[in-house]
Amino acid sequence: MKPKKILKILIGAVIFLTLPSLLFFGFMYYTYNEDLPYGIQGKEADALAYKMLDALNYDAFKETNYLEWTFKNKRHYEWKKNRKICNVFWKEYKVSLNLNDYSQSKAYVHSFNIDSELTDELIKKAIHYFNNDSYWLVAPYTVFDKGVERRLVNLPNNEEGLLVTHTSGSHKLGESYLWQFDSTGKPKNFKMWTSMLPIDGIEASWSHWITTESGAQLPAFHKLLFMGLEMGTVKGTK
Repeated sequence: MKPKKILKILIGAVIFLTLPSLLFFGFMYYTYNEDLPYGIQGKEADALAYKMLDALNYDAFKETNYLEWTFKNKRHYEWKKNRKICNVFWKEYKVSLNLNDYSQSKAYVHSFNIDSELTDELIKKAIHYFNNDSYWLVAPYTVFDKGVERRLVNLPNNEEGLLVTHTSGSHKLGESYLWQFDSTGKPKNFKMWTSMLPIDGIEASWSHWITTESGAQLPAFHKLLFMGLEMGTVKGTK
């Protein structure tokens, strides 16, 4: 086969593979992309945040010392919240993550403790997994964490939203989330402005709530566009 013909075939293959993806991204961007909304800080924003915490029984969450869940059937967590230790399981790996001092964390392969170059890599992965996956479990309870700003946003239909922005001291530095609520003040979804997503304002549901043994309310499932984010069997005990 002549080189010129081979080049044409290669170019055709690249176009065939990339053009649908580009068209799909363009459609998604045009349909869903939103600018970060304007919000006002102050007592009204804080009052809306407190209403959300009351609806979710924040006092019960504070007394919850153990949380367990599985994210997307891929990673399992046993979080001893009172001891600031979380065991993170995926594939054949386990990391006992020390949330006070990451350097004190321990890594295991097939239940055998390891101390090698792989240890640091596994600990870094566990930190990343925990930061992402725990947010999908307990994000509403973090609205008054240090470095978090709250703004009241006026939404269509005379509804109010709570725009939460992480401004310092967080792995989510610079990210914003717009919470929307049902009539009781419980979250029903949020929209996201994050560096991890190429489209701003993507919406995810927060509607599958369960009441744990400790009384805290936690989500068991989220819907993100066409995907479901399963949280497995969610447990919370004192």
